[in-house]
Amino acid sequence: MSETETAAQTQVRQGFLWKVSFVAGLGGILYGFDMGIIAAALIFVRESFSLGTRMQEIVVSIVLVGAMAGALAGGSIADRIGRRTTLLWGGAIFLAGSLLAPASPNALTLIVARLLLGVAIGFTSVTAPVYVSELAPPQSRGMLIGLYQFALTLGIALADLAGYWLAGQHAWRLMFGLGAVPAALFVLLLLALPESPRWLYAHNRIAEAQSVLSKFTDEAGARLLIDDIRSALQVKVEKRWSALWSPAVRYSLLIAVGFTVLQQVTGINTIIYYGPRIFLLAGITSNKSAIFATLLIAITNMLATIIALVLVDRAGRKPLLYVGISGMTASLFLLAYSFHNTAAFGARPGVIATICLMVYITCFAFSMGPIAWILVSEVFPLNLRGRGVAAATIGSGASNFIVSLTFLSLIKAVGNTFTFIIYGAFCIITLLFVYFIVPETKGRELESISSGPGAIAS
Repeated sequence: MSETETAAQTQVRQGFLWKVSFVAGLGGILYGFDMGIIAAALIFVRESFSLGTRMQEIVVSIVLVGAMAGALAGGSIADRIGRRTTLLWGGAIFLAGSLLAPASPNALTLIVARLLLGVAIGFTSVTAPVYVSELAPPQSRGMLIGLYQFALTLGIALADLAGYWLAGQHAWRLMFGLGAVPAALFVLLLLALPESPRWLYAHNRIAEAQSVLSKFTDEAGARLLIDDIRSALQVKVEKRWSALWSPAVRYSLLIAVGFTVLQQVTGINTIIYYGPRIFLLAGITSNKSAIFATLLIAITNMLATIIALVLVDRAGRKPLLYVGISGMTASLFLLAYSFHNTAAFGARPGVIATICLMVYITCFAFSMGPIAWILVSEVFPLNLRGRGVAAATIGSGASNFIVSLTFLSLIKAVGNTFTFIIYGAFCIITLLFVYFIVPETKGRELESISSGPGAIAS
């Protein structure tokens, strides 16, 4: 690292960056809550609206259709009108969906509400990590972006806690309605935050960019960062979706989309969406106990994410991925074996399933969970960062949609054992992808990472 980079970094005012990361993290809480609340609510929605298997899968997965649409629009919008303004739109849509869902008189209205929530998720999941990455210094960028993933896991845990708390009253409407509280807070707090200085400079609003930079570094540091941004903008990249296929960006697209797709096909969201159902399959006999087991998984997910926050900028991205994905693989194969041979584990297969899933979620939470979005926010050039992250989000949403839409049908078709063997096999493929394709980006300036295939691979 050069002396000029070090000088700029030592002047960073951490209080400002923590405030930005906290507010962006609220978007992660909303994402996690609206994704996670369906696990508990689905049990009672199914009873209220007499839903069959296919309709249950649609109610769960329609949010991902909205997320893909939101990501597709949000990437272009974030590049055109700014990161902060796009987040404000996302917050407003979150609020609308959170109010419509509990008022739903039928399954169709609930599906529309879930679609709106998905659009909001697409907006924020594209924009929040980019927003933080463009304000964070290299030596703490991984941790600050990782806070978004931590907030997401906190949102899931809060959703499962609300589900467990309200399960006795079958109050699925209130479960959905609680999401309006963080949505309103998110919008209010965003009003006090500035726009990304990198985006401002790219749109010739140089004085505003310098003003924002002066809030978290001194004059010399702001000058150095402006020089870095100016140098990055001298690399001319077309601001079109097709530019993502250009030779200069193609490798970045492979890393981002490939890794986020693999993140989903390892089965993570089957546990988030269908956790209670999995535990019922494993032998837990009551709905409330199954929701409680899912809550334990969500809390484990949240706490294990802290490991990534502490280590990602010290140990690096790839070492955490190697350890985490290996643990995910082992736990999925053990879970599959426990379904295949329940007698081998005595009379309590539900306990074995809980342990396996806690190990799996722990390993995911300190590796693939946060690091996927750290990498996605790092590898694209400035002029295409919004669209690049949107492409990765669409890839993630599409694969998540396929997994969540087919999980119950897959269980019926091939059984519990082979379903989890399939997810374990995808973990092995992911390890190979990390080894051969994913670069180590620890401690590097955004401009140096995204300046071409050679720079990324170096």
